[in-house]
Formats: sequence, structure tokens, C-alpha cells
Amino acid sequence: MLKKSSLVLWGAALFIAWNGLLLLFLWSRPPSSVSSGEGDRLTAEVIRLAQDAETELERQKELLRQIHRYSGLWGRRRGVQITPKPPPPPSPPPPPRLTDPAGAVLPVLVMACDRSTVRRCLDKLLRYRPSAQRFPVIVSQDCGHAETARVIASYGDAVAHIRQPDLSDIPVPAEHRKFQGYYKIARHYRWALGQVFRTFRYRAAIVVEDDLEIAPDFFEYFQAAFPLLLADRSLWCVSAWNDNGKEQMVDVGQAELLYRTDFFPGLGWLLLAELWDELEPKWPRAFWDDWMRQPEQRRDRSCVRPEVSRTMTFGRKGVSHGQFFDQYLKFIKLNDRFVPFTQLDLSYLKKEEYERSFLPKVYAAPEVRVEELQGNRRRELGAVRLQYSGRDSFKAFAKALGLMDDLKSGVPRAGYRGIVSFVYRGRRVYLAPPSDWTGYDPSWS
Repeated sequence: MLKKSSLVLWGAALFIAWNGLLLLFLWSRPPSSVSSGEGDRLTAEVIRLAQDAETELERQKELLRQIHRYSGLWGRRRGVQITPKPPPPPSPPPPPRLTDPAGAVLPVLVMACDRSTVRRCLDKLLRYRPSAQRFPVIVSQDCGHAETARVIASYGDAVAHIRQPDLSDIPVPAEHRKFQGYYKIARHYRWALGQVFRTFRYRAAIVVEDDLEIAPDFFEYFQAAFPLLLADRSLWCVSAWNDNGKEQMVDVGQAELLYRTDFFPGLGWLLLAELWDELEPKWPRAFWDDWMRQPEQRRDRSCVRPEVSRTMTFGRKGVSHGQFFDQYLKFIKLNDRFVPFTQLDLSYLKKEEYERSFLPKVYAAPEVRVEELQGNRRRELGAVRLQYSGRDSFKAFAKALGLMDDLKSGVPRAGYRGIVSFVYRGRRVYLAPPSDWTGYDPSWS
């Protein structure tokens, strides 16, 4: 079609050129060779023909423009896949100096699929981020969902929109057919993190999902914790999430309080490029978050997590079909008080200092029975300790007090050295193993 249009355009140009030469010839002829009236009529006719040819040329130009405009549509109708030009990726920043981690660029990678409500997540990210240069937002979309893509595109240059190219189904064992979504999520995470660390070459990244809403001090929290992650190799992530962060189970008056945890929380987390170098070659085909919680990946490392969550999830519908949402997740308290973390000393979270202060505090707390907690007795004791002796007693106490009772590779949610810190009826409680604890037992899962 394009070739035919070019021939038409070329023919029209030749036609005009020929008429122009004819007109020049007639004007240059001696007046005696033709009568004045006949000459005028002939000249007028030639001019009219030339004008008609010029009109035809303009029509052919417009036809050519329409052909170009709809070439993509015609190509698809004929079975030709027209690949849209991807948006230009954000320019990777220069690697930050480790002597000045406060100046590092920390991109936010938003994992999106088919939730057009991603707008709620993006609106808060763009509202609260202190600097577009320091915290570029990259939305990686799987699924190819058109409405979600339109929502993301509506933000223009405020976010970078990248698309996972492989949308095919994944061959899975027969018993895992209902888990196809988990395989696709793992594939998307691998591709998106590869883009952030391999293509854009960022030093670190904050990962969130499209159904998370962030707190006003979300960026302040990660900016302050980043140097700690660089300095303490016994840490492998910083998370904005407290698995037991229901409003009645946290001290909102201590929103600045942070902990170490052996449980990988996810749901808004910061990792370094070095960790991706380690994980990428063995990335799992499915269930990536539980895989992260296995001893082979955790390697006795911990994450930082807050007393009061800096994220909350509003996505009940998903591949997990609302598992835990109605019972736990929808009640998570989102911090609403800005804490200037970058002005605080977070060195107490380094492994040696933390264990020097946290562990004695836990085991110095008076031990009580679960019935005394439930009866709100012995209030004069202040912070108390409830001791469990095995998997069954841990799960029984957790259920009785409203904690999440599942264990992953033997590690309780939000736990550190087996200890889970929470608030019950207005006082601090440590659900803890005996002081001679020797490590997690993966068989408890």
C-alpha cells in the first residue's frame, strides 16, 4: 500500500512538472502564431489543469498521511505484530558514593498487573516523595491489562512504565495448575528486578505492590535505614511492614520504634543490588516470598521492620483469594505521624548493639501465664513475657492473643531469635522461647 501511494505521488509530481513546462512553452510562443482570444483561452485551460493537478497532489498527500496513521492497525489485521515503541527508561543515576549514602538514588519499583486501583498507590507515592530525582517511580506491569495500562500512562513522565514482555502461560505440574498465578508473579519479579539492577543499574531499590498505600514518612524511613543496610551485612532488607501491626497490637505513641526481625516481611521493602546478584541465579519458579524465608536464602540474616507499619494493603482480591485479609491485613494500622528518621540515631539496630539491649530487656520482663494476660491481671508489672516451649504452645498462645500464628521455615512472623514483640491490652508483651534458645526448627512450619 505504501509503495502504491509513493507511485501515485510521483506520478502527480510528474504531471505538474509537465504542465508547468507546457505553460512556459505557450507563454514563450510568439503572439502571431495564434489569435489573441484563442491564446488566452488556451492559457486559462492550461492553468486550470495545473490547479487541478495541484489539488490532486494535496489529496494524495492526505491519503499518504492516513495510510501512515493506520499502518499499525492494518498490520495487525494482516497478522503482523506491530510492537509499540516502549517508553524511554529513566536514565540510570551514577552509582552513589558509599561515603555519602544520604545522596543515593532509591527508585521505587511498583509491581502492577490488572488492578486499575494502582492509582491509589501511585497517588500517595507521588504526593509523599520528597524528590523526583532521589526517588524515581518505575511501574512494571505484567498481565497486559489495558485499563491498568491506561491508568499508569495517565501519569505521563511522573512515572516510568515498563512492561513484562512474556505473558504466556507457564508449564506447571498438574497439582499446581491452580497456582499458575504464583508462577507468573515469580517470573514478573525476576524480570522487573533484572531491569532495575541490570538495565538501569541502580544501587538499591524499594519494592512495593500495586495494592499498597504508604505512610507520610515512608520515604524518610527508607532514606534513614539505607546506610544501616549498607553498613551491617547481617541485614538483608528493610521492610515497611509489621505482620502483627493491627492497631490494638502496636504502640502508636512509639511510631519511631524499629526492630530487627528474622522473618522476611515484604510488602514494601528495600534491597541492595548485591542481594539481587546473589538471588537472581537461583530465583524460584513460584512462591518467591516463602522461598525468601527459607534458611538457604536467609542465611541467618535479618530485616528491619517498624513498630507501626509504613504500608497497608487495600487489595483483598488477588492470587491468594483474600487469604489472611479479612482476619488480619485489613486491620493493619498505617502510621499517620511523620517521624524524622534521618535525624535519629539508628545504630541500636546493628546486630551486636541490638542483642546487647533487646535480649536482656526481654528476659528481664516478668513471666506471666496467658490466662493472666487475657484477664488483664498483674498490670503493675508493666512489660511482661509469655514463654512458649514448642510449636504447639506457640500457635496456641498466638491464636489466643490475636497474633498471626503461621510459621515459615520455623520462623514466626515479626520474630527475632524466636521473640515476637507486641502490645496486648495496652501493655508490652514478649512472646518468647526459653533464654537458652538455640535456633529455628524448620519442621515447625
